[in-house]
Amino acid sequence: MTLNELNTYISSYLKIQDFPNDTSLNGIQVQNSEPDTKQITKIAFAVDACGDTIRRAHLAQADMLFVHHGLFWGYEQGITGIHYERIRQLILNDTALYACHLPLDAHREIGHNYALARQIGLENLEPFGVWKNTVIGVKGGFTKPKSIDQIINAMFTNGAAPVTVLPFGKKEIKTAGIICGGGAREVEQAIQQKLDVYITGETKHESYHTILENKISLIAGGHYQTEKLGLKLMMEKIQTEKDIPCVFIESPTAL
Repeated sequence: MTLNELNTYISSYLKIQDFPNDTSLNGIQVQNSEPDTKQITKIAFAVDACGDTIRRAHLAQADMLFVHHGLFWGYEQGITGIHYERIRQLILNDTALYACHLPLDAHREIGHNYALARQIGLENLEPFGVWKNTVIGVKGGFTKPKSIDQIINAMFTNGAAPVTVLPFGKKEIKTAGIICGGGAREVEQAIQQKLDVYITGETKHESYHTILENKISLIAGGHYQTEKLGLKLMMEKIQTEKDIPCVFIESPTAL
């Protein structure tokens, strides 16, 4: 497939047009030299577009880098400094850059939030968590109540650990809400809906006492760690349906 053909396929599947309030420039951020004719023979996937992932995509001989966090965020930015260098390397290597932010968070089949919900065993999934008038998260319940340690073990099957755990709620957890990544402030929506635990990527100092006094538990699994699931599922889908080899580039931040 060409870059433009892939763009049509991905945009339609992830429903990019349904997220006009996203600050990310979703879709093609940097094209290749021949978007209508050059075949994409390999795609690299990564959480962030940065010098490391751009360099390693080229070393992996990928024609395209697909990321969750791209280079353009809804405001004018001069092509200078590291912004220039990142774009320069993409152009010199003829590597296309494709970014997908909120559509990849919210997708009900392969999105980060729904993928994590299924991984930890949540059932009766419903949309949850509004950001800029857009619902991006998910909530649900456990058939059998779980402890916070059981949930954490289900989240991190690779032996990793959450960044922060605030176990201020019930010992037996029946309900959970999830907004992966930077959903710190949305804990208040979980409190309003009387959920037992809120799962996100990171939290903030000013939320601590709100969480404590409302007797809800919070698991901050790490912004980076919670936003890999959807990328890997999208990678598997493209490999299976379009027969394009893919590679996932790990460039963790520990945040």
